[in-house]
Amino acid sequence: MTAALSLVDVACTFISRDAPGQRYTAVRDVTLTVGAGEFVSVVGPTGCGKSTLLNMAAGLLAPSSGSVSVFGEPLTGINRRAGYMFQGESLMPWRTALANVRAGFEFRGVAIAEATAQAEEWLKRVGLGGFGDRYPHQLSGGMRKRTSLAQTLALDPDIILMDEPFSALDIQTRQLMENEVLELWGGAGGSQGRKAVLFITHDLDEAIAMSDRVVVLSAGPGSHPIGEFAIDLPRPRDVAEVKTDARFVELHAAIWGVLREEVLTGYRQQLAA
Repeated sequence: MTAALSLVDVACTFISRDAPGQRYTAVRDVTLTVGAGEFVSVVGPTGCGKSTLLNMAAGLLAPSSGSVSVFGEPLTGINRRAGYMFQGESLMPWRTALANVRAGFEFRGVAIAEATAQAEEWLKRVGLGGFGDRYPHQLSGGMRKRTSLAQTLALDPDIILMDEPFSALDIQTRQLMENEVLELWGGAGGSQGRKAVLFITHDLDEAIAMSDRVVVLSAGPGSHPIGEFAIDLPRPRDVAEVKTDARFVELHAAIWGVLREEVLTGYRQQLAA
């Protein structure tokens, strides 16, 4: 079966900000696939190039070498089969929640009445049916994330790219959002109705609780995969309850055994910088 997303031997090199004229290789020798309906998380130390990989998958960055393909077709330009949920705030502050979710439909030329109806339906699906007239500053952090989630999913992308979307939330709200993502992702029943997800996170617990597969990156520069783990925990999952499962504890110990030294290396690099 053709992968939904495939990165083959990709590398990405930038001009160094600290030393003009010198080049910095963020990632190298990365081969990563996400199957249709598969939830894959990438973990690694700070600065290891996780977001760089996601931006290449989105078509926002072109790899310096290697290739990116989407459902077997080479990616040139923006990945129009993907929706991107960013780490930071991405809502337009001058638009209401409803208008933010509706924006993607408007950009596609959908009639305003239909765009409004679909946006209202998605706000209901994320528990914000009565908040469409609120502006972002009138919403809590969790509500803003729910709005961003509706905005991302409303256009029915085949691939969902998520860059640490819940890192700024408190732990209770974060767990609620994680469960909501899993419920929406698996809501169609069976993997045939699920989207392909590439999820970037620093949180190993989050990666294991949500994913089918976890990929571990080394510390930078020149980050590359150093481990890949199949997460064989049964679904559906509750992200809080699954952490008490004996198999979860085993998987956490195995992945942390690979990740720990890389995190320490990354930390030492930050101190030196």
